Amino acid sequence: MNAQPVTKQDQPRVVLSARGLGKDFSGFTAVNNVDLDVQHARIHALIGPNGAGKTTVFNLLTKFLQPTRGKITLLGADITKMKPDRVARMGLVRSFQISAVFPHLTVLENVRVALQRPNNLATQFWLPMSALDRLNARADVLIDDLGLSEYRDTRAADLSYGRKRVLEIATTLALDPEVLLLDEPMAGMGREDVKLVADIIRDVARHRAVLMVEHNLSVVADICHHVTVLQRGEIIAEGDYDSVSQDPVVRSAYMGSEA
Repeated sequence: MNAQPVTKQDQPRVVLSARGLGKDFSGFTAVNNVDLDVQHARIHALIGPNGAGKTTVFNLLTKFLQPTRGKITLLGADITKMKPDRVARMGLVRSFQISAVFPHLTVLENVRVALQRPNNLATQFWLPMSALDRLNARADVLIDDLGLSEYRDTRAADLSYGRKRVLEIATTLALDPEVLLLDEPMAGMGREDVKLVADIIRDVARHRAVLMVEHNLSVVADICHHVTVLQRGEIIAEGDYDSVSQDPVVRSAYMGSEA
């Protein structure tokens, strides 16, 4: 089932925006004139064939790369020239295609590590380990919300791949982001794990914006409200999945010809 359309009574606000975004590498244009609006409580997919510029756009939005031209705003503030750590503290947080959790820590311990910064414990190394116990209640809420309660004391290395990705989402949510960027969250998953993570993303997006790069078009069709299609660094189509999937330019980009 496709995501429900937005009604006039439920028009969401734009929380992340790019205008005229471009990036050149030694004369090669990787991203050109990209306009993007990501809305609160909506799932926005960035799709396109390999080499379309999706990851570069992600890196520009999260400030891992500085744009050659264009402007990026987050919650109305110009973040075009800001550093990644400051942007993250403002509420723009991303996950990566490769799962980034501590394999030898438990689920609870991984989430507590993520909670240290927003609770001003990230640099207080002289405190005893028991000082982190104050984070347990909030960690348990996140763990329960994401369906990981039965794995609370399980090492991350012993989780299934899908649940490792859910744990990674839990650690990003520990920063209480306004905008969550997910880089190919379904990569390498079996069908059961795909459904698990898709349901989690749908639930997470009830209270924040989600922008995701994803190659699994069935997932995009199922959970995403808006889709932007890139080819050779430029937007070639956008709208809901039904409309972009029928676009002959999009079909040609993916399959080499409209037929």
